[in-house]
Amino acid sequence: MSAYDLLIRNGAVVTPAGTRRLDIAIAGGRIVALGEELAGGAPHEIDAQGLHVFPGVVDAHVHFNEPGRTEWEGFATGTQALAAGGATSYIEMPLNAHPPTLDAAAFDRKRMAAEASSLVDFALWGGLVPGNLDHLEELAERGVAGFKAFMSNSGIEDFPAADDLTLYEGMAEAARLRRVVAVHAENDALTSALARRASAQGRTGVRDYLASRPTIAEHEAIARAILFAEETGCRLHVVHVSTGRGVALVAEARARGVDVSCETCPHYLVFDETDAERLGAVAKCAPPLRAADERKALWEHIHAGTLPMVASDHSPSPPAMKTAASFFAVWGGISGCQTLLQVLLTEGYVRRGLELSAVAALAATYPAERFGLAPAKGRIAIGADADLALVDLAISASLQASELRYRHQQSPFLGMPLRGRVVRTLLRGVTVYLDGQIVAQPMGRLLRPVDDPTRVGADEGI
Repeated sequence: MSAYDLLIRNGAVVTPAGTRRLDIAIAGGRIVALGEELAGGAPHEIDAQGLHVFPGVVDAHVHFNEPGRTEWEGFATGTQALAAGGATSYIEMPLNAHPPTLDAAAFDRKRMAAEASSLVDFALWGGLVPGNLDHLEELAERGVAGFKAFMSNSGIEDFPAADDLTLYEGMAEAARLRRVVAVHAENDALTSALARRASAQGRTGVRDYLASRPTIAEHEAIARAILFAEETGCRLHVVHVSTGRGVALVAEARARGVDVSCETCPHYLVFDETDAERLGAVAKCAPPLRAADERKALWEHIHAGTLPMVASDHSPSPPAMKTAASFFAVWGGISGCQTLLQVLLTEGYVRRGLELSAVAALAATYPAERFGLAPAKGRIAIGADADLALVDLAISASLQASELRYRHQQSPFLGMPLRGRVVRTLLRGVTVYLDGQIVAQPMGRLLRPVDDPTRVGADEGI
């Protein structure tokens, strides 16, 4: 009888200690041995000669909009895109589903939809909005990774922004429940007033939209959220930070003992405000694309280790929502979950000398640790789930729309030369994506935070 179910041989395995030529032995969906020229056999072997083996990406910020708005995306198409990009786990946001994930009933509906269609493993964010504080405990019991709040208009009518009292009291409750609160940090009073003024004056172009969301709106909101977190003892995560100073505010708070983290997104690391004008609606997001100096500052923070995480903020929409006479009326979301790893390899590893171990940490290890999905997820180590992405770093090609597995093949990264092609993605030792094809049925499982006292199946990695 074979000791292992699967052996992956001769790959350049990306670990925190560096890249090493190792064999990986898998049994029962987990990594059970790592070493050079492992003895023993398995009924199945993969020769990874010439390939780099990364831990499966853990994308902690995606919007798949199901149930209710599957025509925007959906778990089937969204998770196929993730797998094609080397991702094996994700955390789905409470909007733009309808109804949003604001109570146990909505969570149950979303979980059922995800289990029916998700190709890879998933966790779910719950929402924090005015009027649902009494539902946070039941969401925590269901296993949410944390609670998402908007400090500005979300763009979705049934997911209103959290006023200061809601945010403060919600953080206090989240602290009691041992859950992270994630915030979209922009000052709504500033951004809304500037947008109304511009529209009233007939200034509705790309530059007018950018000017309506200045960096000070982001910095003030981040500082306010940190203050609330410090006072309540809540774990805080600031999503899609677009400025160097925003990251610095988080790093300074963390240095004085506040439990706060942040992420940025691939589009902030690639594009700037001139690209927003060039690309138009497909590149509209909030916070918006910034000046080139801000992009440079984000990369400096990544190299310094003060910006530890990159997530896609995949926020798709039907093409019609990306067309309007006023740029303010255009849907503000970017499709990018399939290209997260390739962008980091191209812009980080190739162009800026970022170590491959750092790429793996940004895209997999840190998000798994921060949101309680480690030690099963986000690393290549004995005992971890065999979630792996096999990448050919020798391949460089421009991204084509035909490659995208989104429901709508729109992306600002189209035409961009990207280094590294994901040739195989394995979830718990099972190949789900191979050479451009989806080769498995939906097999995604719900992931609960490891410190969840109600967590069931922790020993099984679910």
